[in-house]
Amino acid sequence: MPRPDPVVHSPSFGNHFSSGSLLVKLSSMLVFAVVLCFSVSTTAQQPVAAPRAVAVEDALAIRDVSDPQVSADGQWVAYTVKSALVKEDKNETRIWMIPAAGGEPIALTAEGVSSSHARFSPDGKFIAFLSARAGGKQQLWLLNRLGGEAQRVTDTPQDVNDFEWAPDSRRVALVLRDATPEELEAAAAKDKETKKGEKPGRPWVIDRLEFKHDTVGYLERFRAHLYVYDLAAKSLVQITSGDYDDAHLAWSPDGRAVAFASNRTTPDPDRNYNNDIWVVAADNTDKGAHLTRITSNPGDDDFPAWSPDGKWIAFVSQTDARALDYATHHLAVAPASGGAARILTASFDRNVSNPQFSPDGKSIYFIADDDGTLNLCLIPASGGEVSRAFGGRLAVSDYALAKSGLVAATVATLDRPDEVHTLSGGKLARITHVNDALFGQLKLSAGEYVRFKSKDGTTVSGYLYKPLDTVAGKKYPAILHPHGGPVWAYYAEFDHYAQLLAANGYVVLLPNPRGSSGYGQKFCEAIFADWGNKDFQDDMAMVDYAIAQGIADPEKLGVGGWSYGGISTNFIITQTKRFKAAISGASEFLYVTNYGHDHYQRLWELELGLPWENRALWEKMSPFNKVTSITTPTLVMGGNIDWNVPIINSEQLYESLRRIGVPTELVVYPGEYHGFTAPSHIKDRLERYLAWYAHYVQGSPTPARPVGLPATGAAKPAN
Repeated sequence: MPRPDPVVHSPSFGNHFSSGSLLVKLSSMLVFAVVLCFSVSTTAQQPVAAPRAVAVEDALAIRDVSDPQVSADGQWVAYTVKSALVKEDKNETRIWMIPAAGGEPIALTAEGVSSSHARFSPDGKFIAFLSARAGGKQQLWLLNRLGGEAQRVTDTPQDVNDFEWAPDSRRVALVLRDATPEELEAAAAKDKETKKGEKPGRPWVIDRLEFKHDTVGYLERFRAHLYVYDLAAKSLVQITSGDYDDAHLAWSPDGRAVAFASNRTTPDPDRNYNNDIWVVAADNTDKGAHLTRITSNPGDDDFPAWSPDGKWIAFVSQTDARALDYATHHLAVAPASGGAARILTASFDRNVSNPQFSPDGKSIYFIADDDGTLNLCLIPASGGEVSRAFGGRLAVSDYALAKSGLVAATVATLDRPDEVHTLSGGKLARITHVNDALFGQLKLSAGEYVRFKSKDGTTVSGYLYKPLDTVAGKKYPAILHPHGGPVWAYYAEFDHYAQLLAANGYVVLLPNPRGSSGYGQKFCEAIFADWGNKDFQDDMAMVDYAIAQGIADPEKLGVGGWSYGGISTNFIITQTKRFKAAISGASEFLYVTNYGHDHYQRLWELELGLPWENRALWEKMSPFNKVTSITTPTLVMGGNIDWNVPIINSEQLYESLRRIGVPTELVVYPGEYHGFTAPSHIKDRLERYLAWYAHYVQGSPTPARPVGLPATGAAKPAN
């Protein structure tokens, strides 16, 4: 079922049903201070232009800062910057490095090729990273910090998916998926310097229950396993094998073993989410025939992290397997030699991610999803109270620790996208300024975190943005924008789409209804097998709240979302006629259509049951069966190769609306998966949103399609 789609640089579009990618990002005072500093340092001798409203083009001008990494001595921080190359209609990611104390950043990789996943060697001499150059596969590259060109380390037929340095800095553990026949053939042709001729592709041979995945395609039985590469010997040794996928590797402090996550104990891993933590000897020669199983929880155990003394492994654990994605992700620890695990955050009841032991091993850091924020927290390794390393109304998307105790993190606020910050001696300092030049030009709406009561008295929260230069007592058109997931949330991070709508005169409503993470498992699980009920009530409660505050015009309401946000939109327009316009992006409509077609077979079966055994529930929840209740003009869109939420859903919604005479239009983007990547498509989509809402919500005489795009005529009732 869907997950959030990265619309551009914010997670506002789209988890079941999302693509967590435009994604996790951040208070007016902070932006004011940043803009002031920028103005003083760069405009002392020239006039300062008045700040302007956010425009569509700004979505593509924002650069995504991610993956902070700290050198062993704590003196340097490496990070990546992703930029949209509008003219070339593609994206590029480069690796940068900056002094941890702040200063001038240094570009480590050149323009013209994307590189990512930079990691300092433990001895501090090298930086390794991943890159696919000259049209080849993604390989491991090595950069000597004393200077010189980067050198390619691996030359595998398939992509290197992940890697981690061994503590001795002489070996690297890799994650490689089994090479396909096509990849082996291409590698052999390259070695012989012969040109592979054009010929039809081989058929896919399918015999797995879970056989496809968005952005990957048909899975067959090519599995991901662990390898160890010796830099001096230039040798690659496979250390795990079998009909299982292995991921999220972590070296033991003594370099003798590697921990990882894998679903290896059930007859068919495709039927459940029973990942466990395992340990394999790094020098084994039997491809992992003898492994140590660390956990035995029937739920998902993942993301292992070793204690500095090598005695414990921390990990993320879902102890309630029945609740699937709705179950809280807890922090747990287990003896590295095997034994009973302990849940450290049971009473905290908030999702945790990215656990890491403090350098002295006394505490464990993690990111907590809590009340519309993502805070960096820590807890004693022996258990106890959760405290915040730093927090507040902000969003920490990632972090890294140095042996000195320095923390480097990407932090966003409501008015600033991710930038690298450091935490040392209890003081948080921002050290990158990647987007300052752009944000120095922008006038933003100050997002507010508000609370309100739903129909049954439940307290619900969300983010509300007012139009720029709001006049007291005046009512404005409002857009309700449900989030993806459903297990996800809006966080205290910069949201370009919300700012764009506010710049165009709308009140913007971003609710975190039941089903959202960050409010405890009971709140999240309230919509289990019951979508479009309590979450619908909560979404409507935010609309009522905005109207009661005297800022939203009840006669000028619009609704729209992507992924589960699109599904929510479908639920909403089948249950109410309050909205003048709707936009349903990458949504689901007739659920039985997806069984055997999308990549959520396990979730469908475990949450709703098999469609031929529990068909009544499938039909009850499908908006398709209430389509004749829809009168709202609805724009429908999606990507043509989306296997997360296949385009067939959007086609069915469009065809149904067209047939019953509801104004509608279907926009299908070629070559796009669930999360869009082409800058031209992102720009086009935003322009269509604005045109559709302007025409139907604000009553603008301009067409519901952006000016300059080809028209096919207004929608008319079919015969």
